[in-house]
Amino acid sequence: MTPRFATDVITFYHPRFWSLDSAEAVRDWALAHPERFWERIMGTLVESGVTGVELTFAPADIASVLRAFGSASGFRRELAARGLSLVSAFIAGADAPDWRQGENLPAIVADAERRAAFLAEAGAGLLVAGLPMRTTFGTRPAFFVDAAYMTRMADIAHAVGEAVSRYGVKLAFHTESNSTLWYERDIDLFMALTDPQYVWLCPDSCHIALGGGDPVAVARRHAQRIALAHWKDAVGPIDVHLTVDETVFARQQPYMTELGTGVVDWPGWSEAMSRTPGAHTVLIELDEAPDPVAALRAGTAVARASLGAVRDPADARGRPERPAAV
Repeated sequence: MTPRFATDVITFYHPRFWSLDSAEAVRDWALAHPERFWERIMGTLVESGVTGVELTFAPADIASVLRAFGSASGFRRELAARGLSLVSAFIAGADAPDWRQGENLPAIVADAERRAAFLAEAGAGLLVAGLPMRTTFGTRPAFFVDAAYMTRMADIAHAVGEAVSRYGVKLAFHTESNSTLWYERDIDLFMALTDPQYVWLCPDSCHIALGGGDPVAVARRHAQRIALAHWKDAVGPIDVHLTVDETVFARQQPYMTELGTGVVDWPGWSEAMSRTPGAHTVLIELDEAPDPVAALRAGTAVARASLGAVRDPADARGRPERPAAV
């Protein structure tokens, strides 16, 4: 099976791509010109050969789509006319009710249902979320990611997962650096506490590696629950305790790199992905590429090469091969 290649719209957020001088200028221009903003993104996707897209926070969020096309179905038609499709939408923490506040559950569920209704109408079936961020190491009182905390997160995930399932949408969790779903242990604990019928996983190869984990080992352990994965490379583990505030995402950037130039074992990752329910989509994640076409073509070339080395998925699961005729 040949997978479709996709990318997160963050790929198109670099100011140089828009001939602008700052991220704020890009957001302002996109808000003022939503149709032109999306025309350029879709045209660039076509040029790159990537056919799927994941929505995220502004400027290329659900609200932006509705300003440009009027409806989710209108967006779906515009994508389809270019041979493109929507894969998923990512819930950024700053754009949604805070999961750390227990009284927010009704608002959390309502927000997820709104997004799921949009996704269903737009032809996509995945809502990607993350768990709240950790606090800066050494902060007092200390915040512990323990069994009690993860049980609360699992309870919320169950409520959200059940709610969006009514729209035919799966809820998958992303393994964000410096979040409470970062280390291998975090992932294993959360997966153990959640129902596999309602809660799925979206592992990010880069972020797992940044936490000192083994992305391939994680993918193999949780293969049956991976609905989507973010394919991204890392230069190595983060070797310092970063300050966890609004600057943390920018501070992570120096540890990220283009596919094939870091520490991720792409043949191993590709083999593990071939066993998953999400094997039909390869989402290349590139944060703010100045030249998205070149970056996406380079990334898909690495992914294609590693996928080409993978045996047929049936054989990879250990099914005996038919003996040659004699």
